[in-house]
Order: sequence, then C-alpha cells, then structure tokens
Amino acid sequence: MIKTIDGTIYAVIYHNDEPVATGRFKQLDATAMRPGRIATLASQRGNGLGAKIIIALEQVGRQHGCTQSVIHSELTAQGFYAKLGYQPSGEPFSEDGVPCILLTKQLTPVID
Repeated sequence: MIKTIDGTIYAVIYHNDEPVATGRFKQLDATAMRPGRIATLASQRGNGLGAKIIIALEQVGRQHGCTQSVIHSELTAQGFYAKLGYQPSGEPFSEDGVPCILLTKQLTPVID
C-alpha cells in the first residue's frame, strides 16, 4: 500500500492484516528523493520485504520525476542498500549518535 500524508509518501506491506514492513520518502527537490525509516518486523526479516519497500518507493519517486535517491544509512545497513544499487558518497558521520553514511543511487527516468 502506498499513501501520501503531508507531502511524505509511505509504503507499507501487510501480512494477515498486520503491517510487517514500511518505509517513506520525501522529495528533496525536482529530481531527488530521500527514502528513510525503512523497517521490517524482526519475525519477517530475510524475506526481501525491505527491498520491496525500497523498490516501491523508488518507483513512485520516478513517477514524480526523481532521477536520484539519497539515503542517510546506518553503517550497519550499508550492505543491504548496496545490494539495491546504492553507493557511498562521502565519509561516515554521526546522526543522532548513530554512525551513518550518505548513499546515492541514480534512478532511470520514467518514459511515457
């Protein structure tokens, strides 16, 4: 399910009417999006749901004209995003006391 609330686009995957994975993105400017808050219930991890959330958010981003996706990734999640085509951009930094790194991915534009 994709839903927009106050300019933020949310994606949620349900299993037996229970939300099991979610994520969101905000559009930074005319061509860039920033996904965040990607989460999957511990009992559902390893089933590819986080990847499905990212792919769905990227698809909506493309529909909104985004050609770049930028993620502030926790260092522990960098490998997950790398499998989806995200590359590090810059040096690690601390965000809210958590070691993070900026990751970017070029998105193929939607062709009408």
